[in-house]
Amino acid sequence: MARAAALASSLEAVLGSRSNANRVFEILELLAGRAEEEEEEEEEDVLCAARTCSRLFGALLERRELFVGPLPAEEASLAGNYSAEDKYKIWMRHRYKDCVGSLAELMGHAAFQVKELSLCTLMKFVELEARYPLIKVEWKGSLTFPRELLKVVVDGLLPINEDSSLLISRFQEYMEYDDIRYFVIKAVTENIGQVMQKTKERPLPFYQQNVFALISPINMPNKECDMVKFMVKQDNWEELKVSKLQAHRQAFEKMWLSFLKHKLPTGLYKKVLVILHDSILPYMNEPTLMIDFLTVAYGIGGAISLLALNGLFILIHQHNLEYPDFYKKLYSLLDPSIYHVKYRARFFHLADLFLSSSHLPAYLVAAFIKRLSRLALTAPPEALLMVIPFICNLFRRHPACRVLVHRPNGPEGMSEDPYIMEEEKPSESRALESSLWEIQSLQNHYHPDVAKAAAILNQSLSEIEDDISGLLELSAYELFDKEVKKKAIDVPLEFDQVRGLFGKKNDIFAEHFTLD
Repeated sequence: MARAAALASSLEAVLGSRSNANRVFEILELLAGRAEEEEEEEEEDVLCAARTCSRLFGALLERRELFVGPLPAEEASLAGNYSAEDKYKIWMRHRYKDCVGSLAELMGHAAFQVKELSLCTLMKFVELEARYPLIKVEWKGSLTFPRELLKVVVDGLLPINEDSSLLISRFQEYMEYDDIRYFVIKAVTENIGQVMQKTKERPLPFYQQNVFALISPINMPNKECDMVKFMVKQDNWEELKVSKLQAHRQAFEKMWLSFLKHKLPTGLYKKVLVILHDSILPYMNEPTLMIDFLTVAYGIGGAISLLALNGLFILIHQHNLEYPDFYKKLYSLLDPSIYHVKYRARFFHLADLFLSSSHLPAYLVAAFIKRLSRLALTAPPEALLMVIPFICNLFRRHPACRVLVHRPNGPEGMSEDPYIMEEEKPSESRALESSLWEIQSLQNHYHPDVAKAAAILNQSLSEIEDDISGLLELSAYELFDKEVKKKAIDVPLEFDQVRGLFGKKNDIFAEHFTLD
């Protein structure tokens, strides 16, 4: 309480008379000193000093008592030909600069409450500087938004060696302003360039996670008329880039490309790819520039490769990207693990999407059918109950592939299967020359539901495709639970009630050998 009273007295004195200006050091020393010492018992003093600075410099900005224009060196200004008024404003502007520097350091404080207050105080200064600019307007088109101050905030949100996601989530409310979002995007791009060029392509997990946490929730406007929420508008606002949707998209695209051109931690590739089609590609001027990132991501393997193919598929179909190796890369992902991995549902959902066109060549679809069938021989029942309808749907879309099922003489007419399982190119796998003996063998599967599903290929397929969405997530537990809950069927039996061990004969035997 004594500390708070002393700070309040200093604040009142500084704002009350310029003759008390030196008492600003009583506030700044407490703020700067505690920025270096992070003892928990002094946390309240730091918070009190930060609140006092907020009130002090907020009032000075509103009263226009800080020097406007390029800031002269402090010593030079005192010795130079400046008026007493300007010397005071220059001196106080330097104290404001010291305050901003201390608050920037406090954004790395151990206590979250101190971080949060420092962030909010700096953002209050951003708003006030936007309203009462410290940048001198030299011509009509000059931009007076405090970009440098906002960059200080962004740099504080992106530490290299610690997780800052909680503080970033607190900052997200400011990203609703179109001007704040635009200048944050530009500041992040600059920050990435400064930090990542020193790493020599070595991932920085904490830093890159922080960048992703800041930029992934960005909600870009769809139309220029949607850009109506600005923190501050200048008189000539309509003439500035910050009011143009095209400029926002250019900045957004540059930011993501600068972030994704560096090697990421493996887990971050998946996070980026999951939001790529909804939150990134629609707001880029040239989405096809993502091809390099997607090619690198495909090489990682597993679920990340699949998600990368999804991104490529979107670029091919929606943005006219030419990528002839797409189906070859998808085909190479078909290995025994696809029926066992935890992302099996996503894999087959996307594979169904990729193979949905009826214009795909028959040899290509036949290669997929054949490889899926061969791998099905070692698949668990829950996967088989999904993949058999999946294969049936491929037959419905591509009737030319039905020769695999209806080949004259069937598998018995072949001395060996001509299909080459090891061939990487679907066009050279000879799938159309083969037959689907694998599905025929599954008709003798130990699980009755699998045998029944496989037997459907013995019949004429209906034109309506099977809905496999409910089967994609089918698990072994659900399959077992279904079997356990099946009600036993009462079998009607006709029988005579037994009377004794041998029925009537037993009664006769008893009559003849009754003891007196």
